Amino acid sequence: MQSTNGGTAPVIAVVVVGLVIFRQLRTRRMTRYGSLIAPAVLGVLGVAGIAFGIATVIEDHHQLTVLPVVLLAVSLAVAAGLGMVRSRTVRLWHDPTGQVLRKGTPATTGLWLTSVAAHIGLGLWIDHAAGAGALGVASLYAYLAIGLGTQNLLLRGRAAAL
Repeated sequence: MQSTNGGTAPVIAVVVVGLVIFRQLRTRRMTRYGSLIAPAVLGVLGVAGIAFGIATVIEDHHQLTVLPVVLLAVSLAVAAGLGMVRSRTVRLWHDPTGQVLRKGTPATTGLWLTSVAAHIGLGLWIDHAAGAGALGVASLYAYLAIGLGTQNLLLRGRAAAL
């Protein structure tokens, strides 16, 4: 994300992505609403980020054409697809009390890193296609919300089937 305050936004983005990946590797209980909170918060930030990204394109006196919008949709679809694949790499099991536990695997981490790389590449392509602004880069939180939300919804389904 572009920033006028010395690069704070990229640091925040790295911290958020790092926190998401770190939490994936810890053994955690599956709770009723816990796996939905982070995607919801990221979704709110994502909507704000996309609005900001659109504003940066328009602010530079450019029109938002179809190609960057289509690429943004592709980016968000890639997030959902990788979330689906990642959901299969997370281990689920019952503890002695019957509580469902979850923990990511090295494959989960690799897929998160692949996901981040895909977003960076698609984000740069979106911004190049827009000709100005930071729509692609600013869509990071929406990308994370969709990817993590998809992963967590599928994990909830797997947990219910245990």
